[in-house]
Amino acid sequence: MSRKPAYPVIPSERGEDLHHLESRDTADLVLFMAGNQFMVMETLIAAFQRRHPEIRRIFYETLPPRLELNQILAGGALFGERLIDVVPDVYASVSREAMVQLEEAALLAPGGYHLYLHNRIVLMVPRGNPAGIRSVEDLGRAAVRISHPNPEYEDIAHHILRMYRQVGGEALCLRIMEEKAADGTTLLTVVHHRETPERIIANEVDAGPVWATEVEHARKRGLPVDLVEPGESLDQRDRIDYYICRLNGAPHPDSAAKFLDFIRSDEAQGIYERYGFVPHRRHSASRDTP
Repeated sequence: MSRKPAYPVIPSERGEDLHHLESRDTADLVLFMAGNQFMVMETLIAAFQRRHPEIRRIFYETLPPRLELNQILAGGALFGERLIDVVPDVYASVSREAMVQLEEAALLAPGGYHLYLHNRIVLMVPRGNPAGIRSVEDLGRAAVRISHPNPEYEDIAHHILRMYRQVGGEALCLRIMEEKAADGTTLLTVVHHRETPERIIANEVDAGPVWATEVEHARKRGLPVDLVEPGESLDQRDRIDYYICRLNGAPHPDSAAKFLDFIRSDEAQGIYERYGFVPHRRHSASRDTP
């Protein structure tokens, strides 16, 4: 008899990524959204509810999608002393492999997912860039302190590692992820879109690879950060695809179907674009899921 994996742990300081937690058991819709969309969700949900006012209570998470995937596969996650075992209607990720895992676990109908959004990677640095970081290669310098997404929890890490391999092969990956982690100049994150800006502002790190949308959001909030562009050939803009699906056994299938229709609409895509994302409608139909 197969056993479910142990419950993953949601860090206690990440309560801000559990939205309307008090209504999770009475919600009309439950969404597990890729966490790097946190800045757009309030606007997106308000627009959705204007279309569908009958869907009044929405519980949604904006945790890293790998952590949310582990939560789905385990049947819940621990948050402090509470077990968050709500079943999501909709799950979004920045990895097609996550969708395949759900298919293999019989939690998603074969091919039952959609490509709906894109993004790209930049380097977040303190305002003025005091460490003088000009390129991806500079992250390998001994004195440069990095806030880095943990591949165990964050899908962005796999895109970043691909960028490193393009620049310096496995040697650069080893340098940043192992050697610098061992000497304390690479600090791994669990929720990078929250932790990296905090570390940069606190002068705990000199740089952190993040989604371009996160730097834009931080600047809009008045945070003292700048960005370094890796360049179009490195920032993975043609490789970063956001996928979304309705899970088998979704407790609110009609609400889930309405949300999936909405998120691919021109209105929703326009909202994403205003926050710095790359709408899927900009890409050729040939890049969509078969």
